[in-house]
Amino acid sequence: MGVEQQYIELFDSQRDLIDRHSVGVLNARRAAAREAFAAHGLPTRRDERCKYTDVAEAFAPDYGLNLGRIVPGVDPYRAYRCQVPNLSTALYFVVNDSFMSPSPVAAQQPEGVTVCSLGEAARRFPDVVDNCYGRLADPAGDGITALNTMLAQDGLFVHVAAGVKCPRTLQVVNMSAASLDLMATRRVLLVAEAGAEASLLFCDHSDGRHNYLTTQVVEAFLGKGARVDFYSVEETHASHRRFCHLYADQQAGSRFTFGGITLMAGLTRNRLDLHLGGEGAEARAYGCVVADGEEHVDNNLLVDHAAPGCTSDLLYKYVLDDRATGVFAGRILVREGAEHTASDETNANLCASPDARMFTRPILEIYADDVRCNHGATVGRFDEQALFYMRQRGIDESEARLLLQHAFVNDVIRRIELEPVRDRLSYLVEMRFRGLLHRCGGCEMCHS
Repeated sequence: MGVEQQYIELFDSQRDLIDRHSVGVLNARRAAAREAFAAHGLPTRRDERCKYTDVAEAFAPDYGLNLGRIVPGVDPYRAYRCQVPNLSTALYFVVNDSFMSPSPVAAQQPEGVTVCSLGEAARRFPDVVDNCYGRLADPAGDGITALNTMLAQDGLFVHVAAGVKCPRTLQVVNMSAASLDLMATRRVLLVAEAGAEASLLFCDHSDGRHNYLTTQVVEAFLGKGARVDFYSVEETHASHRRFCHLYADQQAGSRFTFGGITLMAGLTRNRLDLHLGGEGAEARAYGCVVADGEEHVDNNLLVDHAAPGCTSDLLYKYVLDDRATGVFAGRILVREGAEHTASDETNANLCASPDARMFTRPILEIYADDVRCNHGATVGRFDEQALFYMRQRGIDESEARLLLQHAFVNDVIRRIELEPVRDRLSYLVEMRFRGLLHRCGGCEMCHS
């Protein structure tokens, strides 16, 4: 036991403080998570799902934690903006790992739509929280999930009642901002009952002044016929270490769409586990990664087809420059009895520099007969003929490269159904390729 020991000692010595600033349903899961973490530790390169990311190195530094739940001394609604033009959103902020009181507009949700802290949800919806929290995110199955469950004191709760369609996109801005190096433990519980519909947009930012480590565990439950679109956009800094695990359980006829866009990062690892447990469920996962410098972005997916007639579609594209490293591993599991499964998995990658590295591993594991499954991966450089063609028509080389890169990732962006989000991401991707993303001018943080 190496890096893990500091977290075990911290938990054992501060257990009373952790429990005192949390609620019973979260406290009840800590002991089992502690035992799982002590037994298995953090994932290592020997673990099949973590071969190319050094997790221990990211967790080794001595980060501060806000176990006393000190309220951040900042009003995010005044200091930060993260707006999507032409999109009406209900805006919420999580500063480090503290859910901030919503604005009056965001607080006025229609009947059947609830967005609040997990602590408040434990009082208002005790049966829902008790039945769902920790059910998908098994601490015994992953060390980061175990550590998150050990230390999480609060979180975000989103509940959409049966048959209710959420009229506005729920936008959650995760801010990392502190006066010292800090570790934030974020938790999200999303429950969309039968026939419910909702779209969520998560935006991750950091101020770049200190070193930050964030773990985020999302549990999403989709009832029969539910529709959930979940988009995640990361614009952090080289000093940021981010581990985000999303677990989703889908009932019959439900549809879950995930869009993960990484524009700026330090080290990022996204784990996505989708369980299609009801007949006719549909899962779609789209990802776009733009990385340069020493950035490291790892996306690891598991789509578990456990019922007949389900479909899944995975498309991830990376553009890597300088000494950036990209990792993609996507496993499609078709269980016995999951007949009439249809699945497509594609990972395409562009290395714009000879020093960039890409590791890709699409996997199909099939135990049923009547299925249609495809998978493939490519890693390449710029199309020299296309560059030559564009330069012959008066386009300088840097602009030609930018246009080719943007066209390459546009296959991912155009699959986003929310047109304002699609247009905004297209703009941000172009700004990223031009090296101007840090000049967004949207909030005070960008000018500090």
